[in-house]
Amino acid sequence: MRRYDFAAFHWLDVLDPQKREIAELSRKYDFHELDREALSEENQRDRVDTYDNYLFLTLHFPKYNTVTKRYIGSEFNFFVSKEYLVGVRYYASKTIDSIFDGYERKGGSPEETPGDVLYDVIDAMLDKIFRGLDKFTIDVRLMERRIFDQAGNRSVELIEELMVKKRNIVTLKHMLKPQVGVLKILELRMNAMFGADRMEDYFESLQDKMEQIQDEITLLQENLESMEDTLKSIFDLETNSIIKYLTIFSAFMLPLTLVTSFFGMNLASAPFNDWFVYGWILILGGVAGAMVWWILRDQRGSRKR
Repeated sequence: MRRYDFAAFHWLDVLDPQKREIAELSRKYDFHELDREALSEENQRDRVDTYDNYLFLTLHFPKYNTVTKRYIGSEFNFFVSKEYLVGVRYYASKTIDSIFDGYERKGGSPEETPGDVLYDVIDAMLDKIFRGLDKFTIDVRLMERRIFDQAGNRSVELIEELMVKKRNIVTLKHMLKPQVGVLKILELRMNAMFGADRMEDYFESLQDKMEQIQDEITLLQENLESMEDTLKSIFDLETNSIIKYLTIFSAFMLPLTLVTSFFGMNLASAPFNDWFVYGWILILGGVAGAMVWWILRDQRGSRKR
């Protein structure tokens, strides 16, 4: 738990509080019972609740788990009034620590309000998402090159990586999409609490950033789906090529199999020493070879056209 005192308010940053700490915070700041329950539960939905003397805000930002290679929702809860900004989070965040350290080094301006600090926090977290999406985009481009460079040698790891990225981009989309509406409501509440002249432009910029993030996520999702379709098409072509050669081999062997089966099973004494029989076998083999040659020539001609 860290605290920084500005001229007219203070910022309290609480990391992974226990039930006893939550109860103490609720008594000290007179938080509503519903908000106290919200702090004790995980996976709260994004929302803005308005009370007489403060706002309760819940947002989720993505946090990447390097072990599972999945994005998880890092929940941030904020209590905002004119006298304080209380932030409650459950995961360590270098971004938040950096903002806090910056205020401790440089000091806060006398004109700053809790709304300004809240803007700095949300803006920094959105910038972090932008950086993550930039890296995500680079990884997708490298994966696309691997799909076309590894013709005939596409490993299971590549397919698994594509599925993981599809899952992660869907997770990001579902996690951040509700925040577009939440930020619009938050702008109105901040304008009412701290004045539209001061807050409106700031929180409008947050909405613009979130909409840009949504657009990037949509483009990445479409790109991943296109890559999956491309990979399936390549696999289908490779499978069809294998089936084609197996069919050609079967077509070549079928007349010979028919002749040997006919003479070996349906005649009491097959005249295999008769050159007439050998001649028919060679004729049928030649016919089969001509059929195979005709099929291959027809396919080459269609590809050229």
